[in-house]
Amino acid sequence: MDFVTTIYCLILLYGGHLLYCLLIKDRLFEQQHGCEPPPELPTRWPFGLDRIKERWTSNAEGQLLAFLCSVAEHYEPGNSLSQYLLLGPRAFHVLRPENVDAILSTNSKVQKGNPNLLSSHKTIIVLRLWLGARREIFAPLLGNGIFTQEGPAWKHSRYLIGRQFSQIKTRSLEHFREHVDNLIARLPLNVVIDLQPLFSDLTLDITTALVFGKSVYSLKADVNQDSDNKLFAKRFNIAQQGLAKRFRMATFHWLYNPPRFRRACADVHRFVEQYIGSLKIDSSTEPNNNEAYSFIKQIAQETVRKTDIRDQLLNVLLAGRDTTACCLSWMIRFLVLHEHVMCRLRDEISSIMGRSGYPTRDQVRRMAYLDCVIKETLRLYPPVPLNNREAKETTILPTGGGETASSPILVRKRELVVFSQYVNSRKKNIYGPDADIVRPERWETGELDLIGWAYFPFNGGPRQCLGKDFALTQVKYTAVRLLQTFPT
Repeated sequence: MDFVTTIYCLILLYGGHLLYCLLIKDRLFEQQHGCEPPPELPTRWPFGLDRIKERWTSNAEGQLLAFLCSVAEHYEPGNSLSQYLLLGPRAFHVLRPENVDAILSTNSKVQKGNPNLLSSHKTIIVLRLWLGARREIFAPLLGNGIFTQEGPAWKHSRYLIGRQFSQIKTRSLEHFREHVDNLIARLPLNVVIDLQPLFSDLTLDITTALVFGKSVYSLKADVNQDSDNKLFAKRFNIAQQGLAKRFRMATFHWLYNPPRFRRACADVHRFVEQYIGSLKIDSSTEPNNNEAYSFIKQIAQETVRKTDIRDQLLNVLLAGRDTTACCLSWMIRFLVLHEHVMCRLRDEISSIMGRSGYPTRDQVRRMAYLDCVIKETLRLYPPVPLNNREAKETTILPTGGGETASSPILVRKRELVVFSQYVNSRKKNIYGPDADIVRPERWETGELDLIGWAYFPFNGGPRQCLGKDFALTQVKYTAVRLLQTFPT
């Protein structure tokens, strides 16, 4: 045996030894915590290739969520379904609220079962699950911002951005007025029109005004919109669509990186950097009372790097745009299809507003049925319908294993945990036999206030959406103004 062959053999032996040690370590960890495997997703082809094909086909046809719902319904009352992805990690599809709680929350107190066992499980989950590939998926556009950060950097970003949104909560609704009026001006009477792209323009205008200090005025594209603003809106749409495709491809996100997507991201970056440069702000710049302008200045107080400011602003912009546009689009669709809901909502607005013109924050807060309509919209069509976490180390989920689906589940390093508000919102054992239909009245009794992690349209735990109040207030204000303007 020559020297090279000996080296190869030693490398193979060492690699085999490491693999064996890892398997033994995982097995001991599994036994220590009483883990049992969840129901396996049955397959017909080797390596689960049939399931991979089914998943990719449904994704290409825009039916991925419907596919996940059908699988989840078939496997109730089990709560975690495992499937093998081609050349990728195993994924667990989480259905039970207890597991969603363990994934998203840092709360280690448990009300049911063995508190010592389950609380230790939750601590493990908090310490050992992370965002995984999300950074690489979103980095081309979002860079190093709050959505792609972990640890101390994320905590600092959350504190910084959260402070800005907490100040906005106390302001009037004037920052919505101009842009909603621009939307209404684009709506002709007695003509069928597609509102979805206009809602996207509306939320882009409002959020850029908040984040950049001036709006791109995409709703004025046919009037007097600046050419740079028009280009930014177009490129941002392309980049955003590209991120959505990369996220759906999960482990294989790197396969989607076409020149059109890269150019769009580069143009968006250039636009934001030029605007930051035009403000001539740095770490010594003091914020003023203008809420939009100070948003940038507060971030500039913490860093001198233009790219850091850019990344944080784009992270806020992406979140602020999609949440509201999605909710508005689905809510208006529901109102058009369900006349009794529309009539009741008009009556509530009329009784509270009277002869008032523009709604105030206090008036909007008093619209209880409007709250129910929005909750029902977010239940059936949440802005982030699908999410995941990756195991940073071997860890466990507290429930879902074994024949009774009550034992913990072992999640090995680099395996995925997938959770879906879209799927969970259609669980009939929580929302009743009519879980698939629109019924805002289900929220009036207060019973659903106790369902906890079965309803999480704005995520939850330490990563709960910071702009939740801003987004909901924007939806309410826009809905009220539309129903005022178009009373029939």
